[in-house]
Amino acid sequence: MHNPPFPQESGALTLDGPVGPLDVVVDLPEADVAVQPVVAIVCHPLSTEGGSMHNKVVTMAARALRDLGIATVRFNFRSVGDSAGTFDNGVGEQDDLKAVAAWVRAQRPGQDLWLAGFSFGAYVSLRAAGDLQPTTLISIAPPAGRWDFEGMQPPAQWLVIQGEEDEIVDPQAVYDWLDGLDAPHELVRMPDTSHFFHRKIVDLRGALIHGVKQWLPDPAPDPAPGAA
Repeated sequence: MHNPPFPQESGALTLDGPVGPLDVVVDLPEADVAVQPVVAIVCHPLSTEGGSMHNKVVTMAARALRDLGIATVRFNFRSVGDSAGTFDNGVGEQDDLKAVAAWVRAQRPGQDLWLAGFSFGAYVSLRAAGDLQPTTLISIAPPAGRWDFEGMQPPAQWLVIQGEEDEIVDPQAVYDWLDGLDAPHELVRMPDTSHFFHRKIVDLRGALIHGVKQWLPDPAPDPAPGAA
C-alpha cells in the first residue's frame, strides 16, 4: 500500500503498518491558532481493555496540543478498530508507533516530533522513545509496576501527569520509579483524580497545556489584556 501524504485538512486515513493497515486520524490546529512546527503522536490505552484512539483522555490530550498550535496524529494499535494484527503486549505496538513516526518524519521533515501516551500508550511511547528520539514526551498515568519500565530513555523535555487516586496504576509506584531515575522530568500530581480522569478531564487539559507550553519552538503569545 502506498501511504498518503500528510493531509491539509483534519480527517481519517490509513497507513501501511508492520502487519497491515493502521487506522489513523490527523487533526490540525484551528485556523485562529498560530501553528507550531511540531507534530505530536498520541498513543491510546490498553487494547485488550477497550482502549482506542477515541478514548476521552487521548482525545483531550490531542485537543490540548492543538490548542497550542500542534498538529496531532492519533492511531489504533494493531488489533484495534480496523488496524490489522493481534495484540502483542507492547512489542509489536512499538513497531506500529515507529511506522507512524516514520511517516510523519517523511512528510514533515524539519518539524519536531512529540510523543504522548495514556496508560498502556504511555508505556509504548516510553519504550519507543530511545529509538525515536522525540523532542518532547508526555506520559499520562504511566503504568509503572504493571509493565517492565527498565531501561527507558525519555528525552530531556518530559512531562508526567499522574492522578493521585488512580485505581489502576499505583501512584506511589510511579513516584518511586521517577525518583529512581537519573532523568529530568516535570511531574504533575493531580489530587482527587482517578485513572480515567473522571470529572477532571478539563483539569487534565490545563495541566498539559501549562506543562508543555515552555517547550514550544515558537513561544505562544500571552493573551491580550482583558481577554478571557
